[in-house]
Amino acid sequence: MKNLWNDGEAEKLVADYAKKGVARDLALRVYTTRLLGGEPRLVLHGGGNTSCKTKATDLVGDEWDVLCVKGSGWDMGVIEPQGLPAVKMGALLKARALDTLADEDMVALQRANLIDPASPNPSVETLLHAFLPHKFVDHTHSTAILAIVDQADSKALIRTVFGNRMGYVPYIKPGFDLAKVAADVYDADPSVEGLILDKHGIFTFGDDARQAYDRMIHYVNVAEEYVAKNGKPQPARAALPATLATPASIAPTLRGAVAVSRGEGRFDRMISDFRTSDAIVDFINSAAIADYAGRGVSTPDLSIRIKTGPMAVPAPDADRAGDYKAVIKSHVDAFANDYRTYFETNDALDDVKRTMLDPMPRLTLVPGLGMFGHGRTLKDAKIASDVGEMWIEAVRGAEAVGSFYPLSKADLFPLEYWSLEQAKLASNKPKPLTGQVVLITGGAGAIGAATAKLFAANGAHAVVVDLDAAKAAEAAKQAGNNSIGVGADITDPAQMRAAFDKAVAVYGGVDILVSNAGAAWEGRIGELDDSLLRKSFELNFFAHQSAAQNAVRIMLEQGTGGVLLFNTSKQAVNPGPKFGAYGVPKAATLFLSRQYALDYGAHGIRSNAVNADRIRSGLLTDAMIASRSGARGLSEKEYMSGNLLGQEVTAEDVAQAFLHHALAERTTADVTTVDGGNIAAALR
Repeated sequence: MKNLWNDGEAEKLVADYAKKGVARDLALRVYTTRLLGGEPRLVLHGGGNTSCKTKATDLVGDEWDVLCVKGSGWDMGVIEPQGLPAVKMGALLKARALDTLADEDMVALQRANLIDPASPNPSVETLLHAFLPHKFVDHTHSTAILAIVDQADSKALIRTVFGNRMGYVPYIKPGFDLAKVAADVYDADPSVEGLILDKHGIFTFGDDARQAYDRMIHYVNVAEEYVAKNGKPQPARAALPATLATPASIAPTLRGAVAVSRGEGRFDRMISDFRTSDAIVDFINSAAIADYAGRGVSTPDLSIRIKTGPMAVPAPDADRAGDYKAVIKSHVDAFANDYRTYFETNDALDDVKRTMLDPMPRLTLVPGLGMFGHGRTLKDAKIASDVGEMWIEAVRGAEAVGSFYPLSKADLFPLEYWSLEQAKLASNKPKPLTGQVVLITGGAGAIGAATAKLFAANGAHAVVVDLDAAKAAEAAKQAGNNSIGVGADITDPAQMRAAFDKAVAVYGGVDILVSNAGAAWEGRIGELDDSLLRKSFELNFFAHQSAAQNAVRIMLEQGTGGVLLFNTSKQAVNPGPKFGAYGVPKAATLFLSRQYALDYGAHGIRSNAVNADRIRSGLLTDAMIASRSGARGLSEKEYMSGNLLGQEVTAEDVAQAFLHHALAERTTADVTTVDGGNIAAALR
């Protein structure tokens, strides 16, 4: 591992922060924390922690000796000074004399002694940092260190690798007890330059930021070199099918299998992130991959990301694709049953009241292909994949020098169901569409963009499909929530298929279709050129059918139902003169929506339509509004608000109707009118 310390960069950061009133010690603490946090082989997504002992002044001007330690929720790779809240040292040091200190009391003690009461909670390992006498303390979960500590004879191997330069700390759940034992180990031999925590990670320390950082990199390199020099040959490889199925062909099935059923056709869905590389495939093609996965996580901190460990499934045979759905289901069922047993067995050991987390895997290993991270959001799914890559590196190293022997699941349970973690998870409330993927055609237009934005605000990831790829990307950016834009001519079945394939590649599947794209052509029906009517049917009917076919194909593979939503417009119900080229295919699309409701309701797939009128959009342009209002002798305002409510109807109003249908779990074959009131267009 490369030492990234750079004097020029360090001093520049110190100077920049000095202008903001940040002292040198804290600026350098930020600098080396970022160096550590930017290396995934050391820490991932909020893991690890650092500290420095310095002085701080409170609001009334009193100066205190403080510990600036990483705060909960901060990522070391992008930390700022406020991510290292200052805690008064005196109270922390007094705590060492206590015999016991409950986790909740420890948090209360730390919060009660914050210089700034608005700061985030200090790290759960704050007391360990405080009890060590050094000015700077660093802690990581280095994969190379984990390869050494995840062994049955880890204590002996640690001594072999590091000699007497590092202290050995047996595994203890992070918190007060670990802090006391770690401090005792240091006191027994103050010559050590760090501590190796069994099944957990590494601490290094020093009198200045560079010394602590240099020691971290040095001892991680010692571990890496030992693994490289003492590694044994790779284990046997599993036999793979002659022809492997593609990731896209199994992703919807897997995504559906890991969805959590809430009963009666309701599901909490997951997003899936596929990840592959030569290193990933090389490792998971091992004949022993299911055994490795079953042993657990490489460090207990990962339990909040991938639960008790990954799930390994067999390689998918393309020639037996129809059988693979049952294979996936059986493995997911087995994983879930094992997890329930794990929870029930360990939960029964005390009187603490706990609520079992969902039992679904968060990481699936597929020999021959790669791995899928699962999460309620794309961010969570990507985190699971990131963790999977580091799990692979740690296990590969552990197997190279011995045998991967991580923390037992019985010891893992108190950490996964730690009251502090439970409280953090309980505060993270999902939104109505969290875990769902919506694909919107005509997504860059007024109605499509408004729909994407509203659905994303309610938790969905949006796939914004539009003929103009740049506008689709911009609409997706405006929607937010890791939505994506896709350029496609939806009258071309191949391009329509590609848009859905992109949704599967990025998120694992599709749950909601908003088939919205359309365009209007004018002319009396008996005088229309045949090619114009056919062109209108291609966009205003057949493109809707193509979109629905692709959506249903994926929804059936997922097996968790879904929602088809069609923009049919007022013309489908109340045709206007010279608008037959638009109204006739739209009327067909209205009945198409009902046919899908009939044919796929038994599969939990709902199909509804929205009948909207007079919405400022690509169909009803400013020029058209001016023309039509002028022809009727009305002002533009009078024309646009010419309805029973006397109010203009907007694209956002139509988006609200689509959202209503997406959430109306017991409504199908319905048409919702969004026009401010037009009796002539009301359904009879």
